[in-house]
Amino acid sequence: MTVIDIHAHIYPEKIATRAVSSIAGFYNMSTEGEGTSEGLVAATANSPITNFVVHSVATSAHSVESINSFIASECARHPEFTGFMAMHQDYADPEKEIKRAVELGLKGIKLHPDMQEVNIDDPRLMTVYEIAESRRLPIIMHMGDRERTCSHPARLKKILRTFPCLIVNAAHLGGCLVLDLALELLREERCFLDVSSSILYVGQKRTRELCRLYGTDRILFGSDYPLWDPVGEYEKFIGCRFSDDELEDMLWHNAERFIGEKIG
Repeated sequence: MTVIDIHAHIYPEKIATRAVSSIAGFYNMSTEGEGTSEGLVAATANSPITNFVVHSVATSAHSVESINSFIASECARHPEFTGFMAMHQDYADPEKEIKRAVELGLKGIKLHPDMQEVNIDDPRLMTVYEIAESRRLPIIMHMGDRERTCSHPARLKKILRTFPCLIVNAAHLGGCLVLDLALELLREERCFLDVSSSILYVGQKRTRELCRLYGTDRILFGSDYPLWDPVGEYEKFIGCRFSDDELEDMLWHNAERFIGEKIG
């Protein structure tokens, strides 16, 4: 069976150590991966994980183009990678760069409102959502930090209502630190949700309950590499005791529906 990790961050070797350290500092925690493509491939060698959606976060407008070129180059080197582009709220011409990134082969957009210091429903992002909706470009949206409101589930609910055909993965089960609130606000909305950086906080039993409450046809497996080891996260997820049919959807088919093409 194809197993797709929908949520993996990668960085160029020359900055990976600094980037991973920055992530660790942002969340005040240690990390388990080195953050490079080679590190990701090595960490998952001979494991059931076969494919990855890879991306990075643009913390400034001037880094958008270099990130997108890097992600595209890594996808060309690694056929098991599917790349998502970076975008930033202050980037001057998002339509032009999104067109370029699509021509490079990138399949969607990654946004991290908390690191980018922008509310999900900020007016500066409306053009990005309009373009994504019109092009059927899925968005992976970091969700639900407790001490920040940029990625609050209520903000995403507003966007999903404004752009009814927008395809969004509300990462971390809609907000791993505000899970009950996320469930209340997003349960009836039209979005996917990945389990990255979630199982550790809520345990396997509650993860299973939440996935079934949302509907396992909406759930995506993700590791949040390099925060966590993908194989370890996979084993935690398998240990939640889902049925074989549920696992086939959450590990494979839902990701293909989210991305909009066959993988594996």
